[in-house]
Amino acid sequence: MNSITVSFLAGLIIGSIIMWVIMRYFRASPMRRFQETQHEVKEERKHMILAYLKEKKSITNNQVEMLLGISDASATKYLQELEDEEKITQIGKEGRFVHYELKK
Repeated sequence: MNSITVSFLAGLIIGSIIMWVIMRYFRASPMRRFQETQHEVKEERKHMILAYLKEKKSITNNQVEMLLGISDASATKYLQELEDEEKITQIGKEGRFVHYELKK
C-alpha cells in the first residue's frame, strides 16, 4: 500500500470515529435534558406536598391529587417516595382513613 492510501484510510477511520462521538452526544443530549426536567418537576411537586404539610399538618392522597392535578397512582407514588425518604409518616392502614403527616 502506498502512503496516500494509508493516509486516506486513516483519515476515514478517524473521521468516522469523530462523527460517531458527535452523533452520540447530540442524540443523548435531548434525552438527558428531558430526564433532568422530569426530575426537577418531581422534586418541585414533592416540595409542594411538604409545604402543604407544614401549613395544614396533614394530607390525604386525594388532596395530593387535587393540589398537583395528578392521577391517583402518581399521588401514591409521590407519597411513597416521601415516606421512603423518611420525610413523612403514614397514619392509618388503608382506605379513606389514611393520611400523612410530617415525620417527627
